[in-house]
Order: sequence, then C-alpha cells, then structure tokens
Amino acid sequence: MDIADQAFVKKVNQKLLLNEILKNSPISRAKLSEMTGLNKSTVSSQVNTLMKENLVFEIGQGQSSGGRRPVMLVFNKKAGYSVGIDVGVDYVNGILTDLEGTIVLDQHHHSECNSPEITKDILIEMIHHFIANMPQSPYGLIGIGICAPGLIDKNQKIVFAPNANWRDIDLKSFIQKKFNVPVFIENEANAGAYGEKVFGAAKNHDNIIYASIGTGIGIGVMINNHLYRGVGGFSGEMGHMTIDFKGPKCSCGNRGCWELYASEKALLTSLQTKEKKVSSQDIIDLAHLNDVGTLQALQNFGFYLGIGLTNILNTFNPQAIILRNSIIESHPMVLHSIKSEVSSRIYSQLDNSYELLPSTLGKNAPALGMSSIVIDQFLDMVHN
Repeated sequence: MDIADQAFVKKVNQKLLLNEILKNSPISRAKLSEMTGLNKSTVSSQVNTLMKENLVFEIGQGQSSGGRRPVMLVFNKKAGYSVGIDVGVDYVNGILTDLEGTIVLDQHHHSECNSPEITKDILIEMIHHFIANMPQSPYGLIGIGICAPGLIDKNQKIVFAPNANWRDIDLKSFIQKKFNVPVFIENEANAGAYGEKVFGAAKNHDNIIYASIGTGIGIGVMINNHLYRGVGGFSGEMGHMTIDFKGPKCSCGNRGCWELYASEKALLTSLQTKEKKVSSQDIIDLAHLNDVGTLQALQNFGFYLGIGLTNILNTFNPQAIILRNSIIESHPMVLHSIKSEVSSRIYSQLDNSYELLPSTLGKNAPALGMSSIVIDQFLDMVHN
C-alpha cells in the first residue's frame, strides 16, 4: 500500500472512530475496537491523533468487566463554535452552538424591511455579537451557516426569494470576506429538515419531508438521510404547485399556488380587518378562547394544508412529514384538521404508513440545521 493510500485509510478510520465517540461517549478504546472492527493498536493510534487535535479527551475510569478498569473517552464539544442564522421574510434568527449543537447564545431580530443591504448589516452585527461573546476554544469560530427562503443554486447563491424579492445575491462571498471562515448558504426548508433530522422530530426516520409554513410554504426533502436538492439545487418549492388553475397570480409568476391558500400569510389575511392587523400570536390566543371566527379560519387552514400534503405523500411516500408553524405547534385542533383532511384523500394502503408531526425545534429548526451543516463540514475537513 503506498503512502497516499495509507493516509486515506487513516483518515477513514479516524472519522469512523470519531463518529462512534460522538454517538456513544463516554466510551473505552476496547469498546471502540469491538464496535468498529478495528484492531486495538489502530484504535489507540487514531484516538491519540484525535486527542492531539483537541476533538477527544479522557475522563475517569469506567466499570471493569473483569480486567483493568478502562479509561473513558469523550468528544470535546467545546473545541469550537458554530453560527447558524435563519433569514426570514421579516426576521433574522441566529444562534451560536457548540460542536454538539447546544445553543450557547441566541439573538432574534424583527425587521419589516428585508432589503439585502439592511439584512447584510443585521447579519454582520449579529455575527460580531456572537464572536465577541463566544467562549475560548482551540478552534474558535469554525464556520457560519445562513439559510433563506427561496431558490439557492448549487454554488450557494440566492437566485430568487419571491417573498423577499431578492435576486442574484452572493451572500456567501460577502460574509466569507468579512469573517474569513467557511460559510454555507442553504434553502430555509432544507436547513429545517436537516435540523429536525439531527436534533428533532425526525431523529428516528431516514426519509422525511419538512414543511415550513410561514409567509410562503417551503419543503425540505430528506431521502435515505441525505438532503435532496435537485439538479440545480431548487427542489422543494412545492408552495408553488398549482391547486387552483384559475386562481390568483402568485409572486412566483404562477397562478393558484398552494401557498396562496395554505400559508400562514393566507390565514392572517383571511382574518384581517380594516381596523386591525392580526398576528399569529393573536390567532393562537383567540383559538384558545374558542373564538368561533378564528376556529373556522383554522379549520379552513387545515383543509388547504391537507390538500397539498396529500400530494406530497403521494409523491414521496415518506415516513414522516414535520410541520413547522407556531400556530400548528400551539393548537392541536389544526393538526387534527390536517390529519382528517389527508386521511379522507389518501390511498387507504398509505394511511398507516406515515406520521404527521409538529416540529419539536420550533423557530430554531433552520438555524440549528445550518449550525449542524457547519459542524459536519468542520469534522470532515479537520481530518483532511
């Protein structure tokens, strides 16, 4: 075996061992050897390398199974820190996490104006705040992940965000130049799907759909634990599938798009009056007070969501659909309405093969997804 092949095998073994330590720490070298099939000398050598890289450290001795008590190994989650930011239509939500995705700091910024220039200023200020308050660590800030609703191409350029009216924005290069760390840009629904897969409601599923229901509707698709992005990176724009071919014009250029009927924006518009602007919190409060008009609007909301979700179930046949929306998460009646509508429309053969679940990460799902993407890339790169 030549030197290049040996180096490659070492890197593969290190990654294998690190993954096991991540999932099962504290763990002994002997147990690592047993779980990976690597011999004890290889495990010992590669663990020493991981310790030199500050990714693993030893803690006190574990329980003996007859011989000498083993020294236990733990992943060093404080070796570095990651920033994940979700840029919404009227908000910017950011978090700083350690290498296990534990949120150390968070910041939420509400903004009615979402122009690229103002958003960039908010991002710079937020990232500076995280860096200034970040604990000391061997690797410092390992990277920044930012997600936005809309079309993100394979080069991580924001091609078009219909609800924010952004076109051809190279946010990746801009942020990378400012902070000189790796930067990753992703579609918001993809980021949410990744967050729920790693930390949330989809942990135990390999094939999931994540539905982000806000100003628009975005879909994140995970097939066999991998994000499906499509040829150009534009998959998941199912908020723009037609459910009424004679319907009103959408900002995307199509007519009768699903999100014109089933987004949170559509729900708010249906309850708005000339005298009063309605917020999602108003709807949650009124629903808990059994306000008849609000409950009828929520029933309608569930009806239209059910139509689109039936199409998605028939297309992808996933194990679960995760629904990210604060109103759905707050009021069981909405989820019940969605489930009833889907059940009345779906093939009877499919009816027990899927779950409709509210998000467990809530508004932090996309930001946690971006932080996790940064961490995964860092752990891949640290061995190369």
